[in-house]
Amino acid sequence: MSDYLTVLIAEDNAADRLLLSTIVSRQGHRVVTASNGLEALAQFAQERPQLVLMDVMMPVMDGFEVARRIRQRTGEELVPIIFLTSLTESGALGQGLEAGGDDFLIKPYNRVVIEAKIRAMARLHHLQRMVLEQRDLIARHNEHLLNEQRVAKAVFDKVAHSGCLDAANIRYLQSPFAVFNGDLLLAAFKPSGGMHVLLGDFTGHGLPAAIGAMPLAEVFYGMTAKGYSMPDILREMNAKLKRILPVGVFCCASMLNLSFQRGLVEVWTGGLPDGFLYRRETRERVPLVSRHLPLGILAPAAFDERYEVYPMSEGDRVFLFSDGVLEATNTAGEMFGEQRLMEVFASQADASRLFDDIQTALSRFRGEAQDDLSMLEVAMAPQVSQQRPPLAFSDSGLSNPLDWSASFEFRAPTLKHFNPLPFLLQLLMEVQALRPKGGALYSVLAELYSNALEHGVMGLDSSLKRDAKGFARYYEQRAERLAALRDGYVRFHLDLSSHADGGGRLLIRMEDSGDGFDVGAVLQSQCEVSSYCGRGLLLVRQLADRCQWSADGKSVSVEFFWES
Repeated sequence: MSDYLTVLIAEDNAADRLLLSTIVSRQGHRVVTASNGLEALAQFAQERPQLVLMDVMMPVMDGFEVARRIRQRTGEELVPIIFLTSLTESGALGQGLEAGGDDFLIKPYNRVVIEAKIRAMARLHHLQRMVLEQRDLIARHNEHLLNEQRVAKAVFDKVAHSGCLDAANIRYLQSPFAVFNGDLLLAAFKPSGGMHVLLGDFTGHGLPAAIGAMPLAEVFYGMTAKGYSMPDILREMNAKLKRILPVGVFCCASMLNLSFQRGLVEVWTGGLPDGFLYRRETRERVPLVSRHLPLGILAPAAFDERYEVYPMSEGDRVFLFSDGVLEATNTAGEMFGEQRLMEVFASQADASRLFDDIQTALSRFRGEAQDDLSMLEVAMAPQVSQQRPPLAFSDSGLSNPLDWSASFEFRAPTLKHFNPLPFLLQLLMEVQALRPKGGALYSVLAELYSNALEHGVMGLDSSLKRDAKGFARYYEQRAERLAALRDGYVRFHLDLSSHADGGGRLLIRMEDSGDGFDVGAVLQSQCEVSSYCGRGLLLVRQLADRCQWSADGKSVSVEFFWES
């Protein structure tokens, strides 16, 4: 685009008009002339000049009125107007500026001054043109980036929120500081009907903070669906984030493993503010202390996946918070803080209203989020497990092995570090007819394996779990004995056969290296409903089509049948 301008000269005096036209033309600019105000407006509309030299006193319409009308038409476009006048009174000059003028040329004209002012206005016009071009370019780039972010966010939301955050026992609050939320909420049913829940808080805000959420969500949902335990999932998430994230980017997180059948929650927290387990009956607040570094900092060999286990009764609730909750500030610059949070807990006796009360307290505090803000409540509600969708499979199911048997023996070094259940479940789910029974199969396998490992191989006494204190002691002993395990085994024998009519049978026989137990006595003296033990054997009998323990209590056989 040329740096030369189209200049409108509006002057009723022919001699002055010719003089100005000559001076302007010699600078290389194109000249358009008018002899009165109305003609000047017509020429402006037709030629759209970039600079106007206009006499104040003209017939038909004076220069002030012409300037006002030009300004109405130009909008944000820069078209400098230089008034040509013999007036020197400050009032007249001020009137010209108010009408939209930018400068004055006092008669008689000085060629040097005229050329200097036109050069200055040309530079100003060139500068504004560049600014407008840059603005439009930035606007186009911004719209392109926003469109890309909208598409990315749609994909991100489908991946990150593909679980069961809408389950009846979950309530959550998310207030993103940017288009993308650096906080992450994930929840998914396990094959056994339990639930994994994760609250994560990546460093930073927006897209950079959300980059790590995609692979983390992929690991979380994929491994949960296959029946992997919480420690397995935590190890894999940490290893993946450590491998792909740059130095200084990590994810503070809390992960929960809820077992509705066993009435417990396992908790791992790294870097987030302490959460709380709120007991409905006693109004006790049990701090869920952060004891680990965030995900993505430690190398796999140094990562600590140890968790804490707490009993939960129906109606008990776990509350988790990102640091954006405690750091929300009011207009005075005060932070919401832990003390105000504790005051909400102390003032409300109804556990079901605590989430609303905390949310109300934050609103009344008039917090302005300085960070992504997330809050999560997860309640112990056994009936929720009935909402879980059927297990999803990516293959057609046409590859359908129907007659086979297999035996596995897992010894002490493996039992310490490996969970065989996802491996066994994946093998069984190759049988299409067993897929509708996947949840029941996993629940039975999980219960029998826990009994074999904890009571058979490690000799733990389940009667310890009669109260909350004993419950904690039981899992302390479990961790200690598993770490010290040197011998022992758990054996699985799987036998699958098909019938001529299209039906079939799966037999699972499990045995361990323990001393066995009095099955009849245990089944007859199931622990009290109020305690935290004694629920497993009844569950196995309810879910399996047939169940039989050996006389010495060292092995058990369960069967599942299906029709064509």
